[in-house]
Amino acid sequence: MRLAFMGTPDFAATALTAILAAGHDVVCVYSQPPRPAGRRLQLKPSPVQALAKQHGIEARTPVSLKSADEQARFAALNIDAAVVVAYGLLLPKPILDAPTHGCFNIHASLLPRWRGAAPIQRAIMAGDVETGVTIMRMDEGLDTGPMLLKTTCAISNETTASSLHDELAAIGSSAMLEVLENPNALGQTQAAEGASYARKIDKAEAHINFNQSAQHVLRHIHGLSPFPGAWFQLGETRIKALRCKITEATGTPGIFLDDHLTIACADRAVQFTTLQREGKAAMDAATFTRGFPIAAGTKVN
Repeated sequence: MRLAFMGTPDFAATALTAILAAGHDVVCVYSQPPRPAGRRLQLKPSPVQALAKQHGIEARTPVSLKSADEQARFAALNIDAAVVVAYGLLLPKPILDAPTHGCFNIHASLLPRWRGAAPIQRAIMAGDVETGVTIMRMDEGLDTGPMLLKTTCAISNETTASSLHDELAAIGSSAMLEVLENPNALGQTQAAEGASYARKIDKAEAHINFNQSAQHVLRHIHGLSPFPGAWFQLGETRIKALRCKITEATGTPGIFLDDHLTIACADRAVQFTTLQREGKAAMDAATFTRGFPIAAGTKVN
């Protein structure tokens, strides 16, 4: 098919790689404009824009698609369909209507659950036992279009936002290729029942509350790993907890129960297995305690 691809982060780049490998003709890529990055704050292209350059594909980075000129440029591509993956801009109706078969989206949840910006993190943090990807034909609503294909995957106590991101990126790419084989499918209308909104992660909510259950604390930590990273405070030091496991130990919430990074929650306890101090790299528990030991009885701020 003759396609435009609209996406920005690594999740989208995985899909673009698969589409190109399948032999589709991607005539243009749309992505968010380059952002300042690194110590020198030099402008850095998005993963999708960088991938487009590698393949010699025109990349456009408009700040908006609302102008008639931008919409005319898009329509002039004369494409069969647009594939949209974590693009970051709303698509006005003239954009949605321009391709012959419309615009197809990979969304990282089982719609209508977790519409919105952070479905991967929210599914883990809410304690969901499964999630997946939904391929939908886009309409003017927020993730409300008819569903063409769903693929599920499990969430366990070992799942982190990082691992789930990679798994969903892979299965979403395969699902999109399947949908592109039958672009005329009508799809299934989303039910109103079960709809929920995955609001963007606010860094302020990353603070760990050990007065909650160990299961809740584990899902909170894993849902925010590696970014922005759930954290607790010891004295003047902020520590990010990136991975942990539940133990049957009990005690006063927020107090370390041993010298091996086991901390009490409301019912049981969690034992940290990967942590990161401010200004340091992430490290396993043994390496962390060699440089920053935490004694039994220590209480978080």
